[in-house]
Amino acid sequence: MNRSRLAKGRTTVDRTGVRRGDAVKRFLAHAGLIAGALIMLYPLLWMISASLRPNHEIFQHAGLIPEHPTLGNYALGWSSTGTSFGIYLTNSLIICAAVVIGNVLTCSLTAYAFARLTFVGRKTLFGLMLATIMLPGHVTLIAQYSIFRDLNWIDTFWPMIVPSFLATDAFFVFLMVQFIRSIPVELDDAARIDGCGAWGIYRRIILPLLSPALVTTAIFSFIWTWNNFFSQLIYLSTRTRLTVPVALRGFLDSTGSSEWGALFAMSVVTLVPVVVVFVVFQRRILAGMAHTGLK
Repeated sequence: MNRSRLAKGRTTVDRTGVRRGDAVKRFLAHAGLIAGALIMLYPLLWMISASLRPNHEIFQHAGLIPEHPTLGNYALGWSSTGTSFGIYLTNSLIICAAVVIGNVLTCSLTAYAFARLTFVGRKTLFGLMLATIMLPGHVTLIAQYSIFRDLNWIDTFWPMIVPSFLATDAFFVFLMVQFIRSIPVELDDAARIDGCGAWGIYRRIILPLLSPALVTTAIFSFIWTWNNFFSQLIYLSTRTRLTVPVALRGFLDSTGSSEWGALFAMSVVTLVPVVVVFVVFQRRILAGMAHTGLK
């Protein structure tokens, strides 16, 4: 009896020690994650803090608490470029909305063709499409600019919008192809028995089941287009047609008289749509990437 009691006591002590060890490991893991998150968030928090400081105080110290907080940078930044910053926001939203619609429609149709339809050269064309992912955009810049110049599209939104309606983003096509391949082919066969053709299968079967990948495509299209500085700088020149990334560049001056407070204030404003979109749809983004990434 005494031996059994001693054994039970030792087992209880061992289990308690294991639980304490697990709790310590969990605590250390969470502390490390929180520390890492704070390190990554520090630049963002500093930018928000800098947007509330006078110009002369911004670079005096690296702390996060302004000594003389002010909202004047937001009022100054909204109109200091000579044009209301709301116009730049509207231009960016128009381009982003059009690009999202174009990518969702044409990339899903192209992916359906590659994943479900049989035609001559399908594998070769799919391989060539994947090869374009490794092709830097700067390589085709001159050719694209020449085409858009001949079409008289320079200084318009068309160079940023039209390519999205031609399924030119191979990444999104590949993303949807992988997702469509995970959908059972038997659903297509059942739809054909009911009299559906290729278009009916796409509209009634594939498209509803493709919603996680469509949402992922829409969100990434929005974020990448919203932050696309290079293309918008190349094709847009009229002040009232500029977008947010190009407009932010207007706050910097090579002579040293840059409006840093206004720049940081408007940078915070431009982050709001991206953060809102990501927070609202983050679960769908992860779901879409999980479905396609496991294949």
